Amino acid sequence: MTRYICYFLLSLFTGHAVAAQETFPLYPGVIPNSKPTTQKEIHRPDAVVDTVVSGVSVPTLTIYPAASQAGKKTAAVIICPGGGYGVLCIKMEGEKVARAFNKAGITAFVLKYRLPGSDAMPDPSMAPLQDLQQALKLVREQADARNLDKDRIGIMGFSAGGHLAATGGTHFQQSYINNPSGTPLRPDFMILVYPVISFTDSVGHIGSRNNLLGNNPGQKAIRFFSNELHVTKETPPTLLVLPNDDQVVPPENSLSFLKALRQHQVPASLHLYAKGDHGFLKTPPFEEWFGRVLYWMKEMRYIN
Repeated sequence: MTRYICYFLLSLFTGHAVAAQETFPLYPGVIPNSKPTTQKEIHRPDAVVDTVVSGVSVPTLTIYPAASQAGKKTAAVIICPGGGYGVLCIKMEGEKVARAFNKAGITAFVLKYRLPGSDAMPDPSMAPLQDLQQALKLVREQADARNLDKDRIGIMGFSAGGHLAATGGTHFQQSYINNPSGTPLRPDFMILVYPVISFTDSVGHIGSRNNLLGNNPGQKAIRFFSNELHVTKETPPTLLVLPNDDQVVPPENSLSFLKALRQHQVPASLHLYAKGDHGFLKTPPFEEWFGRVLYWMKEMRYIN
């Protein structure tokens, strides 16, 4: 009987945790920069990263709310999973990280942003940035209702999701979405994990560039999306976490971004692991590198 009661209580707790998670459309009405398509979104299991999503033409935002802290407003992080702008590693670089933030008392949002490889967007290159700006807008506008601190809303991105996050953190001066109330689109901080930063031939990740811009992009587009070229003193404080032996995205991406941040006196930290390769699939352990993230957030006073 005791065993049954414990199981029953556990199931109630688990059910409550699942119910607290909420997924909602990113746009309340018409999706900007979109057109009708027959493309279907595909979720498929993956032995390496658990689950990948492709064919995203309808973006969503999933909230993982932190437990109530006696009326105190919490920090929030919008997470952009990676996948080379071709797929989204929605579990490993989304849900898993969001739940870890929850344990630390931080509300997390996983952004399922549009992927450019379809006919669903007149300008595929701008759709992910529009989706990130819309996510920032929504989270800020709902901050009071969700007990969030409007001044502690950051973005986090992995690989190509790191490129998207860095784009959002360097191109916030202009709104690429409908924003009649003028809601600030500048994130308060950025956490970039083995990120793509540049689209230049010398250090950029050409696979992500081709997926976002096409196989023969012009120099204007390459420059626009090479985020190391757009750092200013207004760029948010940034943490970079990456492996030195990354065989997919050259570490020079992060190093060039760090150099630009330092030149403009933007608070910046970088943690470079000797080993880990792209994705941190075997090393370092999740608890190790994520612990560095939490330490930095405490150091910067984004969390207590």
